[in-house]
Amino acid sequence: MPDMLVKLHDMPEIDLSARMSEEGVVIKRAMALDKCLVTEYVSAHFGTYCAGWVSECERAIFNTPPSCYIAVKDSQIVGFACYDASAPGFFGPTGVSESMQGKGIGKALLGRCLESMKEKGYAYAIIGYVTDAVAFYEKAVNATVIEGASPDKSVYSNLI
Repeated sequence: MPDMLVKLHDMPEIDLSARMSEEGVVIKRAMALDKCLVTEYVSAHFGTYCAGWVSECERAIFNTPPSCYIAVKDSQIVGFACYDASAPGFFGPTGVSESMQGKGIGKALLGRCLESMKEKGYAYAIIGYVTDAVAFYEKAVNATVIEGASPDKSVYSNLI
């Protein structure tokens, strides 16, 4: 489970706004008032996968500005993505409802987060603890695996 690196200055443009519009999906920055709905969504859809994601989402929502984006369809959250949650410069966690996967939502959330990181002044982003999505990140944003990166040598090494 390596970490991956994205060169934000050399990242391909991701504009899926037309596709999101066709799908009836809005990508928006989460607000403090969204916290309960976001954390309930993450817990319900991804809690068994990673219990820490709820805490990371809470942290991201309370950053200034919030560093959590959500995908909303028919007034329901269908995906989320965060950055600067685990540590500064890190993208993640992120997830999309199983029924909504394959519609570009994950890529749109990724693009919005990385664009926000670039606007904030970051030159690089780290995608931490990538499990089964290495090929997705390589294709979507030209991410590369960081040689020698492993959970026991990262910000995640102090997890309980």
